[in-house]
Amino acid sequence: MVNVIGLGYIGLPTALMMASHGVEVVGTDYNKDLVATLNAGHTTFKEDGLDELFQDALKAGIKFTTEYQKTDMYIVSVPTPYDKFSKKVDACYVVAAVKEVMRVCPKGATVVVESTVSPGTIDHFVRPVIEENGFVIGEDINLVHAPERIIPGNMVYELLHNNRTIGADDRAIGEKVKEYYASFCQGEIVVTDIRSAEMSKVVENTFRAVNIAFANELARICRHDNMDVYEIIKICNMHPRVNILQPGPGVGGHCISVDPWFLVGDYPRLAKVIDESMKTNDSQPEYVLNRIYEIMEKEGITDNRKVGLYGLTYKENVDDYRESPTLQMLESQERHLARPLKCYDPFIKQDIVKNQFHDFDEFLNDVDLVVIMVKHDQIKQNWDKLKGKVILDCHNICPLEGVYHI
Repeated sequence: MVNVIGLGYIGLPTALMMASHGVEVVGTDYNKDLVATLNAGHTTFKEDGLDELFQDALKAGIKFTTEYQKTDMYIVSVPTPYDKFSKKVDACYVVAAVKEVMRVCPKGATVVVESTVSPGTIDHFVRPVIEENGFVIGEDINLVHAPERIIPGNMVYELLHNNRTIGADDRAIGEKVKEYYASFCQGEIVVTDIRSAEMSKVVENTFRAVNIAFANELARICRHDNMDVYEIIKICNMHPRVNILQPGPGVGGHCISVDPWFLVGDYPRLAKVIDESMKTNDSQPEYVLNRIYEIMEKEGITDNRKVGLYGLTYKENVDDYRESPTLQMLESQERHLARPLKCYDPFIKQDIVKNQFHDFDEFLNDVDLVVIMVKHDQIKQNWDKLKGKVILDCHNICPLEGVYHI
């Protein structure tokens, strides 16, 4: 049996996928309401294919509880935030989960940390806790790191098809864990050491963050000298060895906006390009906010209550709003003591910000300037409703005439 610890955006799909492919699984989470919702037969967030996967897992016998189980294998999938001042990973949730595992696990159990951590986190935080409690690593407990590699909006497909990395002290233990993941993973599964697994996951997201920062910086340069950044990127990408990304309003989610800071925190004198890239991405929402004020002045819009932000999630067609550029922008605006802008997102049903609308038509009727922060399919299907509005398109997707861009 596998006990999956943490039933959030990563832990729940992983537990469901394993259960639906013949592995006996018990999912554990400290959140009683979340566990109750799952036991009542409902998923806790929306994702293509997740409800069907959930039903398959229920038929296969998956169970959900707030209690840790006595079993031979644990998968720890809990949050790993970072300290915004030191930029270092905060491993408190991982450490707390491992402590709870040690209370119940049998001798020789394997603890697989799926949570994304900085290189050396398991050495610096997890191993000492295990040893302080009198456990011998490699005998009483085996340690493995198998970083997740999925993205909201395409989780089920990516769980099945993405390549995976298994980092282990003992190659034989790594191969045994690989068998569990191979029950559903159709991609290549590489077995390596723990620090290489830690580093590879952080580097993957850092690579993406640096490339996004380059596109965002390029947009600012082109705006400064009145050049069309999208035309320039299109031409440059015709080169066989060039693939510039598209600029946007910022970076959100709990991977690209967080993981690269781990390297900055651990290697402050070495990670210079990464540091500057993250600062560029983090300042992009404020850059867009300033762009809004420029357009308001040009269009004669004197009241920011007539400005509406379309999209609260961090990416299109998901309900995940963690670290979203829109929320970052609203936080920045609040520091300027300005009245909050109006907001709407078809995927967010609960109130998470002030001046939030839940009806698209009501939202549009109440604003003169629409800022496209997220490229949900819904807005792409309703361009006719935006005719007559002033539009700031942060993604270069709107086909209407006279649209402003970042």
